[in-house]
Amino acid sequence: MKKMWVVTLTTYLRQVKSWSFVILVLSPFLMLAVSFGVGFISANSTASTDDIAVVANQPALRQAYIKVAGKDNVNTKVKTASAAKQALKNEKISGYVVLDQGVKYSAVYHGTSSMDTSDKAQLTTFLSKMQTQSNVARAKLSRTQLNQLSQQPVFKEKVQKQTGIAKQAKTVSFWILVFMVYMILMTYSSITAQEIASEKGTKVMEMVFSSTTAAKYFCGKILGVLMVIATQLLVYLIGGWASVLVARNLSMTKSFFASYGTLVDKVIGNLLSVNLLFLFLGVIIYTILAAFSGALVAKAEDASKAAYPAVYLSMIAFFATFPFQNNADALTVKILSYVPFFSSYFMPLRVINEAVSPLAVSMSLLILVISILGLTWYISSIYKGLILQADEGNFFQRFRRGLSYK
Repeated sequence: MKKMWVVTLTTYLRQVKSWSFVILVLSPFLMLAVSFGVGFISANSTASTDDIAVVANQPALRQAYIKVAGKDNVNTKVKTASAAKQALKNEKISGYVVLDQGVKYSAVYHGTSSMDTSDKAQLTTFLSKMQTQSNVARAKLSRTQLNQLSQQPVFKEKVQKQTGIAKQAKTVSFWILVFMVYMILMTYSSITAQEIASEKGTKVMEMVFSSTTAAKYFCGKILGVLMVIATQLLVYLIGGWASVLVARNLSMTKSFFASYGTLVDKVIGNLLSVNLLFLFLGVIIYTILAAFSGALVAKAEDASKAAYPAVYLSMIAFFATFPFQNNADALTVKILSYVPFFSSYFMPLRVINEAVSPLAVSMSLLILVISILGLTWYISSIYKGLILQADEGNFFQRFRRGLSYK
């Protein structure tokens, strides 16, 4: 057992210390940081030029509008028409509004381009409100007449269990999950296959097998790769949690979470569930298949081709989910959700759409675990025969010769 753990740690450390692993793990966070950085710089560089200034002969009128519009949307430093003209000329503001109060309220916008639609709507609403108050004051209406004029229409909205958000969350969760499974499988299938195939037919392996069994060596290799995968998933979980916390408190993303916070929470809930276990177990079984494929290559030079069987099978499972993303109750989905190599894609689809019972999920997990254990035991028992043969021949010939070593 001690020698198996030596192989495990050696495999693990060799992978995590490589630059390719570091880049693989950090690349999503680097892309996220660059996106936020560009957005932050862009927001800061355009913040002043997107502001408008407000000037008026009556200070109270100017302050009333600033209170409605908010200080974040108005350049409060510019207070006079001459200062506004100069600021516009120096491109420090996008435009300025001149307010005037008389029998009629009026506003004149000066700018190099048309006023922003939201700013224009806000300004016209403000003018209408002020004009209405002025008209009522000048009309000298009685209290009863004022009450009649203040009557407002009634609007009610009834949303049933946020079905729109729930449907969007299911769709987003589905695409995130299948792409995560597919990309991790593609990456580690190639890594594992090349890890095994590079040792094909070498004298070093004969020396290794003289000091430990081929089964322990194979299990050590697989455990080492699985520890690498677990490390990557752990980094993603911690980094993703931290990214969401930071994004919720950033001024540039607060508005997004105010509108879509419920959607984000539902997507995270769909991902941080039993689906994560299916993802990990799916990667394990494909990794074992990739190791088996790597052991079957004719020579070490063919290591780049070793992952093809596992990659092609994962591609078939990946693309097979597309027609059923909105039809989780289909018979094909139900059947494939219990089939190893396919259940990691199809059972999460049923879980996300709430189209499966806990008993069915448990049965699928049990079948997947038994398949992983059985496949590991079988390949480890013939591993010596597979890895030591270095003669040419087609796939089935090499497989048959490998079986003779059992």
